[in-house]
Amino acid sequence: MNSIVYIGLDVHKESYTICSYRIEDDEAKFVQKIKSDYKMILKYLEQMRRQYGEETEFLCGYEAGPLGYKLYHQLNNSGIACVIMAPSTLGVTNNNRVKTDKNDARNIARCLAFRLYSEVHVPTPEDEEVKEYIRMRDDKKTAFKKVKQQILAFVLRQGYRYDGRTNWTQAHLKWLRSLEFDGLLQEVMAEYIVTYDYLISKLERIDERIEELASGERYADNVSKLKCLIGVKTYTALSLVVETGDFRRFASPNQYASFLGLVPSEDSSGGTVKQGSITKAGNRVLRRLLIESSQSYARGAIGHKSKELNRRQRGNPPEVIAYADKANERLRRKFYRLVLKNNKARNKAVTAVARELSCFIWGLMTDNIA
Repeated sequence: MNSIVYIGLDVHKESYTICSYRIEDDEAKFVQKIKSDYKMILKYLEQMRRQYGEETEFLCGYEAGPLGYKLYHQLNNSGIACVIMAPSTLGVTNNNRVKTDKNDARNIARCLAFRLYSEVHVPTPEDEEVKEYIRMRDDKKTAFKKVKQQILAFVLRQGYRYDGRTNWTQAHLKWLRSLEFDGLLQEVMAEYIVTYDYLISKLERIDERIEELASGERYADNVSKLKCLIGVKTYTALSLVVETGDFRRFASPNQYASFLGLVPSEDSSGGTVKQGSITKAGNRVLRRLLIESSQSYARGAIGHKSKELNRRQRGNPPEVIAYADKANERLRRKFYRLVLKNNKARNKAVTAVARELSCFIWGLMTDNIA
């Protein structure tokens, strides 16, 4: 039987700290700090083969972080097994409270050996490309919001106040464009408006491209199903598909809600059960999107379907529409019950709805809609 050596990697932008661990030795050895180049890892593994024997098998692991999936693909393409580990699930095998890169690498190697971790799902190259495109759109949206704040702050500093009811309507924009300032201030305002118009047109173009991507053969069916739910449009639906990957890797809807960090935290002991706020230990992007989608259940009458929702549901199988209608009605009832009957704070009610919405989404994507 071939010996398995577990390789712990503590990865950073400029350097990697690497070590080896075998269960039979029960010791992390050969700790080195190397350049952040996968070829240096391969060189290290060749040294370990000479140490442990040519038949040695390696399993490398590192924590998920800003370096993404590039190192994972480079090692796998070189014939080296590698896993990416969710940081929030790693066990702690070092209890001396000394945190260094070497100790982190040792801890990762031991967690690999004893499977004290949950593996991060690695998306397909196509899913990863679409995910990066959507996240780029999020960056542009953030910049757009910032520009709007800057314009409002600038106008206020110059003593102008809008008398209308709502900002960023056509009337408000017309008012902004009509303002006159002295000297260089007029140029400042013009630059702000140019940036605003540029980002508006860019976001429109990006949204059109997202619609095009969502209508492709790979995503069209799942996106169409998800859009049957209130508050879930193309951008959110496509994000759910590419960020989650294979929904069937979650054995139950509760596991999917846990992946999103929407389950309550717990601090129980003995006969005392104490639950707290949600864990927020999962996918931050999808959690934010579902919270935003759940705001839609705070509006409208129970059982009411808008013309827009009817349009989005058109063309889907009857059983999918029936399942979505059941979910929409139940979630609206849940929100109103929590707020009006149980006197829960609105944000808590929305979060509870988001958790249950994630469960319905899991059912829709795994065909558990009976």
